[in-house]
Amino acid sequence: MTEKIIMLSDERARAPAIPAALEPATGDLRDALARPLHDLRISITDRCNFRCVYCMPKEVFDKDYQYLPHSSLLTFEEITRLAREFVAHGVEKIRLTGGEPLLRKNIEKLIGMLAELRTVHGKPLDLTLTTNGSLLARKAQSLKDAGLNRVTVSLDAMDDAVFRAMNDVDFAVADVLHGIDTAHAAGLGPIKVNMVVKAGSNEQEILPMARYFRGTPHILRFIEYMDVGASNGWNMQDVIPSAEIVRRIGAEMPLAPVDPNYTGETAARWRYADGRGEIGVISSVTQAFCKDCTRARLSTEGKLYTCLFATRGHDLRALLRSGRTDAELSAAIGAVWRVRGDRYSELRTVNTDGLVRSGERKVEMSYIGG
Repeated sequence: MTEKIIMLSDERARAPAIPAALEPATGDLRDALARPLHDLRISITDRCNFRCVYCMPKEVFDKDYQYLPHSSLLTFEEITRLAREFVAHGVEKIRLTGGEPLLRKNIEKLIGMLAELRTVHGKPLDLTLTTNGSLLARKAQSLKDAGLNRVTVSLDAMDDAVFRAMNDVDFAVADVLHGIDTAHAAGLGPIKVNMVVKAGSNEQEILPMARYFRGTPHILRFIEYMDVGASNGWNMQDVIPSAEIVRRIGAEMPLAPVDPNYTGETAARWRYADGRGEIGVISSVTQAFCKDCTRARLSTEGKLYTCLFATRGHDLRALLRSGRTDAELSAAIGAVWRVRGDRYSELRTVNTDGLVRSGERKVEMSYIGG
């Protein structure tokens, strides 16, 4: 029997030190490579009702899998308090993730609390959410009413049999598409649709996905299969390079490159030559974009991670629950970010067999969020 070793909870994380001098936030926090802090991704639950083969494979996340107890999760008030300090350091975009974030009870309350925050320039946050779409039709209007701006929906195939095999819980494509339509009607757009492409599993769905979403208001994005965590059995042979995806689509539906919307945008943009929309490709494996990465990640239980491929985090919950002041929280966040030098994907691109970090295991995507 294969031993199961997954990072359920990052017990190695320690609370970051509080600097002796509490340097106030300036709204322009830079890391060791001069990258600003602009985006914050917050995982609000480690639970998910899908068992996608590239994220929470059923043979690891089975019926005996122990989720985090509710007392370990950050409360909505704690999330909002931390978010306020990140915003003071320059964050302008917050994305709620999971697990499946719509499984968190009363998520609308959290969205309403975050929607009241303002950037250092006095503007509302770009408040977004990533979902597998299973509960979207039911929740779309209430999410919009609470203050959510946009959603990103995961969908890995148009063929129902392929999609059911990918999500491994027999969930139908039609139900996800219904969720997308409902979210669009509620005004949660422009909607982005993310397809993780894994060789031998769903690569034959690249063109059907492109054909379906071409000419719609939605933006389809193809994501290279990544080595996040330690449970998905990642192998470089399973990666279909983004350049090949663009080539396949462009051979049938000609494409032209488009400039990024902003520095640090994860997806390279391509528009259809006939004007019927655009696609994006996220090439973390073959064309690393670490040099422009502006994203911090907050786990379900309050650990701060400075890279999607991190092996350990910084325990902000410990600071929250030990009575630290806002000034101390802000200074601790600043101290962590200023020394950030993460560039995992650039190093892995040099060594495409995978980067081994002294035998340490990376945190799971279901724990840290995408």
